[in-house]
Amino acid sequence: MKLTDPDLIRSITGEWTGERDDNGRPLVPADILDRMELVTTEEAWGILRRHGYHHSFAGGWKILHEDKTLVGRAVTCRFVPKRQDLDDAVSSVGESEGRVGGQNSWVIDELKRDDVIVVDLFGKVRDGTFAGDNLSTAIKANTDRGMVIEGAIRDTQRILQLEGFNAFVREFDPTAIADVTLAEINGVIRIDQATCLPGDVVLGTVEGVIFIPPHLALEVVEHSERTRLRDEFGQQRIREGIYTAGEVDRPFSDAMERDYDQWLSARG
Repeated sequence: MKLTDPDLIRSITGEWTGERDDNGRPLVPADILDRMELVTTEEAWGILRRHGYHHSFAGGWKILHEDKTLVGRAVTCRFVPKRQDLDDAVSSVGESEGRVGGQNSWVIDELKRDDVIVVDLFGKVRDGTFAGDNLSTAIKANTDRGMVIEGAIRDTQRILQLEGFNAFVREFDPTAIADVTLAEINGVIRIDQATCLPGDVVLGTVEGVIFIPPHLALEVVEHSERTRLRDEFGQQRIREGIYTAGEVDRPFSDAMERDYDQWLSARG
């Protein structure tokens, strides 16, 4: 038994041709992650739908900081309801691999900068709190990003004090995690109606969380940047009284396209 299978990770993320970590997880470059922070959910969703990805968005979260976008590379883990024989086997594997602490801390120890931990806790709330303030501090220290938990967290008042840290969770609850077993690290997981793979770019906004396949991340940010430029041009021309809202909020006419090209040139 292995908690992480690098061959599986490489196989299921085969469309990615860039850099990978030691476990085979795709590593989308940091500059793309930085540019992703300005992408809207709809812009990302449109590109994914165009490529046939129809189950990448999960909504209905409690968000620590609704005004802050969460972006990073997904590190996934999956828990199941505790079954003693499985739990004993997992504990033995963890001991042989030199892992320490509770099973929920094992994956946190593997996190690197710009990672976002994505946890499938099958929606469990009571006794389903993946992290409190201590583990959240460790996640913050390792990643400088945040977490997505299909379950709950505890010590919320303390976690709120972690500057620059965000979390998307199903609920807040004072209980400690119990009666679950860590079944896999960096495998395929389900978050509500969405599928998340290790190395996906996580984009969390006030609308929800969308998981972007790494090979589409560049296309998403470039599409967003083009959209923002066209929106800026159109809104400027509306304020100037040159075009109406109806003219701007549809495909540009040939004359408007020429005007847009000139406007772009003037911007340098």
